[in-house]
Amino acid sequence: MHEHVPISQTGFKKLNEELAELEDERIVVSKRVGIARAAGDLKENGEYIYGRQQLGFIDGRLGELRAKINWSEKVDCTTVQCDKANFGTVVTLLDLNTQEKITYQLLGPNDADIDEGSISIHSPVGNAIWELAVGDKESVMIPRGEFHFEVIDIAKAEIP
Repeated sequence: MHEHVPISQTGFKKLNEELAELEDERIVVSKRVGIARAAGDLKENGEYIYGRQQLGFIDGRLGELRAKINWSEKVDCTTVQCDKANFGTVVTLLDLNTQEKITYQLLGPNDADIDEGSISIHSPVGNAIWELAVGDKESVMIPRGEFHFEVIDIAKAEIP
């Protein structure tokens, strides 16, 4: 049995945009494959072989996207409660080893992107932050060693 996975409204929109783009691309590639098939001799027809491979990749990604969309539960990150670190909150941490401030938005695995300042609630750091309040201290093992931090701020996201 699958559980619904929380996703930001922005992340949900991105998944649907990618789905629409791939559906359009699939139509174009299918037409190319049909033209190549009509040319005959399929064993040595590179256009046909490559097109079939492309269709396989596109179909696989379409299935993956549809599953993610079907099992997603949209959350408006601008309306989340900020008394504790939960899905959608923007959490600022103080690295107790370096005294550096780090800010992350806690998102689901389908829309977290470290390059955009968000981490998955299922990642080691995201899981350690979950349900902490301002002033709470925690440690977690990450690839570069133990990460000791304190939660110094929890805020609502500006983007849903």
